[in-house]
Amino acid sequence: MIQFIRKFLDSKIGVVAALIFLGLIAVAFTGGDVSQSGMFGGVAGGDRAATVGKDKISTSALTQAANRAVDQARQEQPTITMPVFLAENGLERVLDDLIDRSAIAGFARMLGLRAGDRLIDSEIAGMPVFRGPDGKFDQQIYAQVLKQQGLSDQMVRADLAQGLLAQQVMTPVSQGAIMPGDLVLRYAALLKESRTGAIAVIPSDAYAPSADPTEAQLSAFYNARKNAYVRPERRVIRYAVFGAEALGPERAPTEAEIAARFKRDAANYAAKEKRRLTQLVVPTEAAAKAIAAETAKGISLAAAASAKGLATTTIGPIDRNALSAQSSRQVADAAFQAAKGAITAPARSGLGWHLIRVDAIEGTPARTLEQVRGEITAALAAELHRTAVTDLAARLQDEFDNGASLADAAKTVKAQVVETQPLTADGRVYGKPAETAPAVLARALSTAFSMEEGEPQLAEIEPGKTFIIYDVKMTTPAAAAPMNEIKPDLIAAWKREQGLAQAKAAADRVMAAIRKGTPLATALAAEKKPFPTPDKVAMNRQQLAQLGERVPAPLVLLFSMAEGTTKRLEAPQQRGWFIVQLDTIKPGEVAKGDPLLADASRELSALSGREYQAQFLRAVRNTVGVKRNEAAIKAVHKQLSGDN
Repeated sequence: MIQFIRKFLDSKIGVVAALIFLGLIAVAFTGGDVSQSGMFGGVAGGDRAATVGKDKISTSALTQAANRAVDQARQEQPTITMPVFLAENGLERVLDDLIDRSAIAGFARMLGLRAGDRLIDSEIAGMPVFRGPDGKFDQQIYAQVLKQQGLSDQMVRADLAQGLLAQQVMTPVSQGAIMPGDLVLRYAALLKESRTGAIAVIPSDAYAPSADPTEAQLSAFYNARKNAYVRPERRVIRYAVFGAEALGPERAPTEAEIAARFKRDAANYAAKEKRRLTQLVVPTEAAAKAIAAETAKGISLAAAASAKGLATTTIGPIDRNALSAQSSRQVADAAFQAAKGAITAPARSGLGWHLIRVDAIEGTPARTLEQVRGEITAALAAELHRTAVTDLAARLQDEFDNGASLADAAKTVKAQVVETQPLTADGRVYGKPAETAPAVLARALSTAFSMEEGEPQLAEIEPGKTFIIYDVKMTTPAAAAPMNEIKPDLIAAWKREQGLAQAKAAADRVMAAIRKGTPLATALAAEKKPFPTPDKVAMNRQQLAQLGERVPAPLVLLFSMAEGTTKRLEAPQQRGWFIVQLDTIKPGEVAKGDPLLADASRELSALSGREYQAQFLRAVRNTVGVKRNEAAIKAVHKQLSGDN
């Protein structure tokens, strides 16, 4: 609805969302394997990129964060390279995130807030990536994942602590943010505003020179724009696919194993009882006894409670242990000793005195070994299969560690090695956009683009059934295309750039004529060039919002101009210049009760809360104190770009 407003506001406050949700864990565990290239302990300019209060952000931490940010960016843009990331100001964004997180954590400590070990433990235990086959946290998997990511337990805990402190500090800042009603009304009316005008384009090609550039001109043009002609990294991957038959014969669980499992999980097969209850809690024993006396005379528990301005609550189905945890052992014992329909004598908990009516009893009888044999056998068989998979993976890894090649491993599992054509990180065959990588590589491709050559890996295609071993045979780094290979494209781009400058001068002449009262069409005709016919525009802001995220830039400009004005706007990819002319503005009207008011209030209040957070974050930075080491930051940028 108000996407165009949000676009202007988001640029100021997007860092707050990044502060809370973007960190070491989020990047590392969503980005797959992490490239550790470019790591170092110190660089020219010192080992501190910034100091935040008493904490420092080291150059090595900044480098690792930048590498992880690129890895994460590859989830959306697989062919992105570090030079492109740096050219798009990525290093500054990463450093700002690190500074903000550190500043918030320091400020939280100043307030006496903390993130204890138990809270951090619960966060780690709740992460799906650390869960085993049983769905529970697995310490061994935790250690393996950290090792794969090049992380330590201390790093993970420190980052989680920062994130939790950030949530404690930042979340209350935006709570209850409400945009005043008068402003909501103004913005809601703005959404119904309509505008008329015209948009013309002056293309660069109309003014591009016909003669080709000299070699010196073309070389200078190419050297200044190499990043625009970078070819993505390509890799040739070798792989072999095999099935569960490589695990060997499936071993069935023994009778002893089945019996042992039944004994271990005896509590799961024992008789269980749950009850549905109606409960009344009063503050004193005397009040509880008085109500109990009334129920003994035939008055219902709900009626007796209502007469005294109280209300009952329903519970269940619930077992004895759960009820004991919610209230007390005394209350649970009373509730589970009473018969169906009975009301218990008053029983005490930390909340007060409880009167409980037993509404229903749901019992599950105990199950014998014979009754659950099939269930246990299936579970054990699955575990044995998973163990066989783990053992095979360990055996292959031992072979790899001892120098075995992919071909050696393929012989072990009796599989055939296949070699791909050069692939890009987005899964396409280089130079053949219509062809893609084999489907079996889908789960392994991202890892393959973070591996070293000749270091085989094992992955599951279909868990427990189909597996793949693979390595990288050859890597062709991302680099600018040689000038002689793209000469026609360079010449076309040079001409377009020259034409762009001349088209700008033409746009200035057209606008000058319009300011003197010349109609747009007449001013364009005076240029004596084959321009496209100007487009007439008549639309409101709601129609603009319906275009989604891809609103054409000239329309955005049209809806931000003053009535009766004309402005110039450069077209994408140096294609020329837009002339945007706004003729009329018709204010919108919003009636009371219009659903638009509620929607606008909700969205603007959310934006207001985020703006509070952004302002608060700036204040926190000032309070804690931030010092940047520009020399060290520049050195990190140089190191990452490969200019050393």
